Amino acid sequence: MAASELYSKYARVWLPDAVEAWKPAELTKDYTPGDRALCLQLEDGTNLEHKIDPQTNSLPPLRNPDILVGENDLTALSYLHEPAVLHNLKVRFVESKIIYTYSGIVLVAINPYESIPIYDHDIINAYSGQNMGDMDPHIFAVAEEAYKQMARDQRNQSIIVSGESGAGKTVSAKYAMRYFATVSGSSSEANVEDRVLASSPIMEAIGNAKTTRNDNSSRFGKYIEIGFDKNYHIIGANMRTYLLEKSRVVFQATEERNYHIFYQLCASSHLPEFKPLQLGNADDFHCTNQGGNPVIEGVDDAKEMCSTRKAFSLLGINETYQMDLFQILAALLHLGNVEVEERSADSSTILPDNSHLTVFCELMGVAYQDMSHWLCHRKLKTATETYVKPLSKVHAVNARDALAKHIYAKLFSWIVDHINEALRSAVKQHSFIGVLDIYGFETFHINSFEQFCINYANEKLQQQFNMHVFKLEQEEYMKEEIPWTLIDFYDNHPCINLIEAKMGVLDLLDEECKMPKGSDDTWAQKLYNTFLKKSDLFDKPRMSNKAFIILHFADKVEYQCEGFLEKNKDTVNEEQIIVLKLSKFELLLELFSDEEKPAGSLTSRSKMTRPVQAQRDHKKSVGTQFRNSLHLLMETLNGTTPHYVRCIKPNDLKSPFMMDPMRAVQQLRACGVLETIRISAAGFPSRWTYQEFFNRYRVLMKLKDILSDRKQTCRNVLEKWVQDQDKYQFGKSKIFFRAGQVAYLEKLRSDKLKKACVRIQKTIRCWLTRKRYLRMRQAAITIQKNTRGYQARCLVAFLRRTRAAVIIQKNQRMLVARRRYQQQRSASITMQRLLRAYQARQTYRKLLYEHKVLTIQRWVRGWLARRRCRRSLRAVVYLQSCVRRMVARRELRKLRVEARSVEHFKKLNVGMENKIMQLQRKVDEQHKENRELSERLRTVERSRAAEGERLGGEVERLRVAEEESRVKADGVPSLLEQLSFLRQELETTREEKEAIREEARTYRVDTEKVVSELNENNRSLITEKDDMNQLIQEQRQQIAESKAQAKVGTQLESDIREERDHYQSLLSEYTRLKERHADLKEEMTISVITNKPGRRRTDSNYSSNESEGTPSSAEGRHSSVKTPSSTRSSSGFTESETRSLRGDDAPHQDAVDMSVLLKLQRRVTELEQDKQTLQRHLDKRDEAQQDQVKNAEKQRTAGRAELDLEALKRQELESENKRLKTNLTELRQSLATVSNTNPGAKTNPGAKTNPGAKTSTSSPGPGSAPYNVILEQLNSSNEELEVRKEEVLLLRSHMVRQEVLKHNKEAYGEMHKMIGETKEADGSTPDYHKMNEDGELWLAYDGLKETNSLLVSQLQVQDRRHEEEVEELREEVLRVREENRQQQQFLSQSLLLPQEARIEASLHHEITRLTSDNLDLMEQQEKQDKMIRKLKKQLKVYVKRVEEYEAGGQMERVAPGPEPRSPVGITRKERDFQGMLEYRRGDESKLLKSLVVELKPRGVAVNFLPGLPAYILFMCLRHADYSNDDQRVSVLLNSTINSIKGVIKRRGDDFETVSFWLANTCRFLHCLKQYSGEEAFIKNNTPRQNEHCLCNFDLSEYRQVLSDLAIQNYQQLVRCMEEALQPMIVPGMLEHENFQGVLGSKPTGLRKRTSSCPGEAVYTVDSILQQLSLFHATLIQHDVDPELIKQGVRQQFYIICSVTLNNLLLRKDMCSWSKGLQIRYNVWQLEEWLEEKGLPDCGAKEMLEPLIQAAQLLQVKKKTEEDAQALCTMCSALTTLQIVKVLTLYTPVIEFEERVSISFIRTIQALLEGRVESPLLLMDTKKIFSVTFPFTHSPLALETIQIPSSLNLGFLTRV
Repeated sequence: MAASELYSKYARVWLPDAVEAWKPAELTKDYTPGDRALCLQLEDGTNLEHKIDPQTNSLPPLRNPDILVGENDLTALSYLHEPAVLHNLKVRFVESKIIYTYSGIVLVAINPYESIPIYDHDIINAYSGQNMGDMDPHIFAVAEEAYKQMARDQRNQSIIVSGESGAGKTVSAKYAMRYFATVSGSSSEANVEDRVLASSPIMEAIGNAKTTRNDNSSRFGKYIEIGFDKNYHIIGANMRTYLLEKSRVVFQATEERNYHIFYQLCASSHLPEFKPLQLGNADDFHCTNQGGNPVIEGVDDAKEMCSTRKAFSLLGINETYQMDLFQILAALLHLGNVEVEERSADSSTILPDNSHLTVFCELMGVAYQDMSHWLCHRKLKTATETYVKPLSKVHAVNARDALAKHIYAKLFSWIVDHINEALRSAVKQHSFIGVLDIYGFETFHINSFEQFCINYANEKLQQQFNMHVFKLEQEEYMKEEIPWTLIDFYDNHPCINLIEAKMGVLDLLDEECKMPKGSDDTWAQKLYNTFLKKSDLFDKPRMSNKAFIILHFADKVEYQCEGFLEKNKDTVNEEQIIVLKLSKFELLLELFSDEEKPAGSLTSRSKMTRPVQAQRDHKKSVGTQFRNSLHLLMETLNGTTPHYVRCIKPNDLKSPFMMDPMRAVQQLRACGVLETIRISAAGFPSRWTYQEFFNRYRVLMKLKDILSDRKQTCRNVLEKWVQDQDKYQFGKSKIFFRAGQVAYLEKLRSDKLKKACVRIQKTIRCWLTRKRYLRMRQAAITIQKNTRGYQARCLVAFLRRTRAAVIIQKNQRMLVARRRYQQQRSASITMQRLLRAYQARQTYRKLLYEHKVLTIQRWVRGWLARRRCRRSLRAVVYLQSCVRRMVARRELRKLRVEARSVEHFKKLNVGMENKIMQLQRKVDEQHKENRELSERLRTVERSRAAEGERLGGEVERLRVAEEESRVKADGVPSLLEQLSFLRQELETTREEKEAIREEARTYRVDTEKVVSELNENNRSLITEKDDMNQLIQEQRQQIAESKAQAKVGTQLESDIREERDHYQSLLSEYTRLKERHADLKEEMTISVITNKPGRRRTDSNYSSNESEGTPSSAEGRHSSVKTPSSTRSSSGFTESETRSLRGDDAPHQDAVDMSVLLKLQRRVTELEQDKQTLQRHLDKRDEAQQDQVKNAEKQRTAGRAELDLEALKRQELESENKRLKTNLTELRQSLATVSNTNPGAKTNPGAKTNPGAKTSTSSPGPGSAPYNVILEQLNSSNEELEVRKEEVLLLRSHMVRQEVLKHNKEAYGEMHKMIGETKEADGSTPDYHKMNEDGELWLAYDGLKETNSLLVSQLQVQDRRHEEEVEELREEVLRVREENRQQQQFLSQSLLLPQEARIEASLHHEITRLTSDNLDLMEQQEKQDKMIRKLKKQLKVYVKRVEEYEAGGQMERVAPGPEPRSPVGITRKERDFQGMLEYRRGDESKLLKSLVVELKPRGVAVNFLPGLPAYILFMCLRHADYSNDDQRVSVLLNSTINSIKGVIKRRGDDFETVSFWLANTCRFLHCLKQYSGEEAFIKNNTPRQNEHCLCNFDLSEYRQVLSDLAIQNYQQLVRCMEEALQPMIVPGMLEHENFQGVLGSKPTGLRKRTSSCPGEAVYTVDSILQQLSLFHATLIQHDVDPELIKQGVRQQFYIICSVTLNNLLLRKDMCSWSKGLQIRYNVWQLEEWLEEKGLPDCGAKEMLEPLIQAAQLLQVKKKTEEDAQALCTMCSALTTLQIVKVLTLYTPVIEFEERVSISFIRTIQALLEGRVESPLLLMDTKKIFSVTFPFTHSPLALETIQIPSSLNLGFLTRV
């Protein structure tokens, strides 16, 4: 493929950048060979030209397609180079918040710098058992791969975790060990996995410290070997450490800390046990305050100290040793504070009273003088003499620090040795997995001896890594049989030889250390002279003579020579060690006990030797020890299968999810990830199976190119599209591509799809345009058609209007002519009428004038007479007034004198004020009347004006008429008449107006009355409304109370449900513990017999036969059921339970457990009873509310009566019981008398006696005289008992009320007072005190009331019965009428038929009638037979009881001799099979062996009646119950339960066996309920089935035990279904593609899903459906209850949903639009299966709701805020974590899809912020829903069951 094809316009490339390392760009012009520059455009729009080197002609690297960005495996990228790797990691880490990525065989882990929830136990369970490529990259996936390869390949494994400080190595190693501890477990009770995990906090405390790059940096390397046994359970561990940084004990750089343990000690110094250590704040000690920052944010050192101490205790280091450790560490802190004073230039001293040295000596148990002396002096030895040399201050401080470092290194080694001792196991180790947590490549500004060793170790590891990667590549090519050439990769062997070869850097360092005057400078000169001109990997800095440069595989590193010799020698003053050895401190002596040994622990680099020169020569340097330990490590790693984890530190600021590209690239180069990519890119990095290639690139093929041979098809396609044969190779199962070829194929595929899209768009647009044209053409035709029709209709309408106009004109003209004639005729008549009226009016006026004249004369004459009278009257009045005026003037003078006084004026004013006020009121009233009158006047004036206007109009009209009359002279008379007539009409109108006004006034009055009535009605309605509102309010309160009670009922139901769930979970845990106990017992037994360490743990969760209760314990439980009032011992158990506790251990366990179970059972029963009671109360409340107000007092009275009645009934029953006992005694005596007498000899003397007849001692039979006597006495007793009961109830009801009256004295006093008042009113004084001394009247009155109420209630009962009888009679009459009507109808129909048909119809009708009558008679006969059998049974019971009483009496009496007895007749017992099976005592084991243990459901049991074993066991149980043998009942039930448990334990993995015994257990449980005699269970029984009810024992508690057994069986059934479905779910629901070639799959990397298990079967959704159908058919075949089947199907669908959703959430490659479509299709198939099986309402569809919503989430639009709101509404069954996880993992499969933006995800999080939900990400796949066993009635009759001979149950006898 030419470069011009790839570097075309719009191609995207990477350009190097100094800040971002690489930046993207896009070509704006096609590249042609020979161009010197590329025209590019950056993402910000900047255009630039990229110069091409003419010598190399190298082009910038190309970018991968967008669909490949964010891949799980870096090797899946088409272009494998540094910018592609960096960009892929950045997209996953920054945008998708994913920290793990595969790079071939390497797991790249980036430190997120915050806690993320991906390490919980549910995540561990999700990765457990999965192949490495199946799930998203994770440290758990690497650990699982190592664990599986160890078990599969029988080869040791190792996980190599490397990276620089702060990259997260320690955390990754910790999680890997946690995974092994969780998944594998331990084979014993020692909890080895907990101890392995407990070593982590200890090693972190003593080996980790805060640095500038990491708050918890490991300052040593460690290799932990986790040992496993043959069953691959953890049995122990071993730890090896490397290169502890001892210098940190005495020196820390700025912002760094010493080891954590020192700060933990200082933080815990306030504790009492640490007081003797004399510690304080960390700032007070020189060893802990040099960094200046002793506190780590978010870390509590005191709490960490508690964790460290707990870990010590868990590893077996007791408190004494711990305090000794802390004592040494505290001594080191004090030693660091010892100050050395300078005495001279060559000598120094320590003051005698140095407090810190004093504390150090006290803690270490050494002499102060010796230690202070040798800290400042040194002993030098020669061949002849020894002398002491003082040390300078600098050398003395160095000696002090060397001693501290040496002690700490010894303590570190001691702790590691003890940890290894605690983790060591006595069991032989079969295999191990090693976890190497070692430092990565380091380069600082100043690099010293530590960095040199670290980089040397990384060189060795990189060499091993390169060889392993090359080996894997070679094996892959050889496996696929493709030609390959040697891949050129970087070989760092020369660099390793430079360091470790003979006369290498380390050898020259050791040689210089042996020189007497060796120094760092001389060693540097030797290096220059040796390597400067011989090795290209060694160099010398230009500006320094005390440093050297080594070219490592990662980078050049400059090392400073200063300190190399001192650190390599690691010397310490021997005299100081001798002083320490003289201590009495045991732990200190133990630390230095191995000083004399020539070899020691690998972890110590400070070994001391004796002052003997020969032994000094054997002392190895630190470099030599490290090289040897590194060689040993490499040997170990080479003997294992390595797994690589490379930890990356994203930035130096410790900011979460932020990546610094330059730092990341530097680490990728250093850790070998890019080298892996380079090796892969040099060969064939892209690898596809033929089927995957065919599915992906099928669009590049034509139909004729597709062959049946997929391999040949792929070969033809590649040869067609890729001309260069070197770009690909065909293997046996895969196609191998060079780098970039997949991108080229993706480009071809994209171009083909684009062309197809263009063609589809063209076709669609053509179709749309043609459709639009046809629609327009059709519209034009329709418009034309409608227009023409419209025109035709308009023409027809015009013609119709023309014809209609002609007709209208004709009729109009005729009408006008006729109207003119009529007007003329009417006018003439009118004129005549008016003229005649005018003449009449003239006459009338004349008469009226004369009448008025007479009236005027009469009034004038009266007026004149009245005027004369008034004049006379005025004259008389004038005279009177003159006289009175004179008198008044006299009085006036008197009054003026009086008026001058004040009192007069006051009186006058008071009166005047009142008068003025009265006058003012009168004036106001007058004004008011005036206003009303004026208003009326105005109204009258307006009416008159209106009338005048109207009359004016009339006059005007008359004038016009008069003018017309003038014109028409002949019409004048008629007009005059008309005028007079109009005047009359006017008068008439006035009169009518007055009448109307009168009527209006009357109407107004009536209306006011009506309004007042309406107001009254309104007020009454308002009152009623208020009453109704109050009633409604009361009803609302009642409804609220009802709702509250309903809510309480709902709460009780939820409590019952929670109690059931809790109970079943407790039961499951109980069975698990019992199973564990049984397994341990078996292991102990096997270990005792075979003397071996143990055996492999099984997965069964059910107990064995030995762990179950014995029959004796069961009898105890049964006896407790029979006698609930039995006393309990002091421990809370019954006597039987106490006796069982004294037995063996197993019965003791069972008794205690059974008591717990019974308590739980009683609690559940009480809750159910409360629920039923509350439900009944709620049902009755509605009926009681209607009569609550009216009959409250009556109800209370009736309630008291009923309570009294119940109490009386109980007392009467007791007395009746006593009386019956007395009667039975009398009967026994009478029977004895009758039996002792010979009635035949007395009554019939002539009868012969039989001398040979023997006296019979048997009881009299039916028909005999004693038997009749018994029946007569019983009948009479029953009749008398009924009469006596009613009498006693009536009489004793009065006595009951007496106690009530004693507490009601006040009421009695009021009654007495009322009686006294009545006496006074009547005047009589009867002596009621004597009559009512004891309240007898009140008692009598109250008794009469109670009697009346009782009689009323009885009458009501009788009335109800009478009404029921009447209703029955009415129904009977209706039925007879209906029959009569049918008969008549039949007769009428039959008369219409022919003769033959009539006869046939009548015969058919008669047969039908007789059949119906026959059935009725048979039913009556069955009832009579039932009654007869019942009476016979009662008679037999009575006979038996009489026999027992007679036998007891016979034993009590002492007879002198045998008495003669009369012969008694013996009746033959009727033989009737009772549905029971009789067996001999001791045959239980034989029965259960044939029926349970050896019965195989497959092949044998399938041909039986469903539930046959349960029926047989119940029939045997019925016989034991009928025999009244409690021991046989308990033995049979306990043995049955234990046998079923044993079968389930042995064959618990067989679904058919478990389902078979689940069905039989449920059937046995239902039989116990159906035949228990309880009303709730026998209502559907036939009469024959009711006869088979248990009669002697109450087995309700055993029913609960069987229910628990059924729960265990159901849980085991769920586990079987889960084991069968588990391997099918993920391949069938997610991986398998039903639409192959439609959407295809993305390219994958080296981690194929088939890498771990290549021979796995291919499962589809059809496989799941077949398995579900098999489960369903098996359950149906075994007759499992339908409700139980629904619960099981619901559980199955929950398992499918949870497993599928969990895998979807952990697999980025599954989160795509096409996968959502696939999931929707698979879910639809599951729903169709439910419809097919008739299970749509079992709740299984609801279980799939989270999966359906997740699939919809993958398919919906995810861009705008409206989409976010709709998405939140839609995903109600998913949690916020799950929604965000799916959106984050969403990956486009094709280039037309888009990724979900970060802003959209943040919008979703904001919308879902307030949702209350589970904090877990994954669903609980192990969850088992609580199961219920609803009662199922069986119509099968027990007497009809036949036992097959194949069961070998011939020892059972039918009864």
